[in-house]
Amino acid sequence: MADPEWCPPSLHNPCIASLHIGDLIEVFRPGYQHWAIYVGDGYVIHLAPPSETAGAGSSSLMSVLYDSALVKKERLSDVVGNDVYRVNNLLDDEYEPRDTNLLLKKAHSLVGQTLPFSVFSRNCEHFVTDLRYGKSTSSQVAVIGGLAVLGVGLLALTTGLFSKSEKRSKTNSVHFFD
Repeated sequence: MADPEWCPPSLHNPCIASLHIGDLIEVFRPGYQHWAIYVGDGYVIHLAPPSETAGAGSSSLMSVLYDSALVKKERLSDVVGNDVYRVNNLLDDEYEPRDTNLLLKKAHSLVGQTLPFSVFSRNCEHFVTDLRYGKSTSSQVAVIGGLAVLGVGLLALTTGLFSKSEKRSKTNSVHFFD
């Protein structure tokens, strides 16, 4: 799938005219991406912890502290605010999107509900991919998980090298006092 183009934060841009019901909207926020699903007439449905608001900037990163979030139906322009966004139906090559009538019925039935939230297992991207494909997944979490594994591996390697170096220095060191 080709990399989608980023859209400017404006009501009058070509992206809005080309939106289809069920499109996944990826909003670029400082430090992460927020996700919503397009439900027609300029509206999206998304899972939003209390810190998730357009223009919240780095305070949106506080969502890691919350364990629940509200399903909201809002104008796309209100969710995007001054951030850029794009249509990113990221799993279309792997999964068949759900029927739009089923998707709309399920999405609208959830509006106003408070759902469990976790940045790592139940975030806004999990929410919209579950609605579109029936498969709850997050590419952001996969990247974070990969980086965490890499970090742990580097830490283990560094610790192992330090430990070996420490052993060598103990065996090669001269002790003045017994």
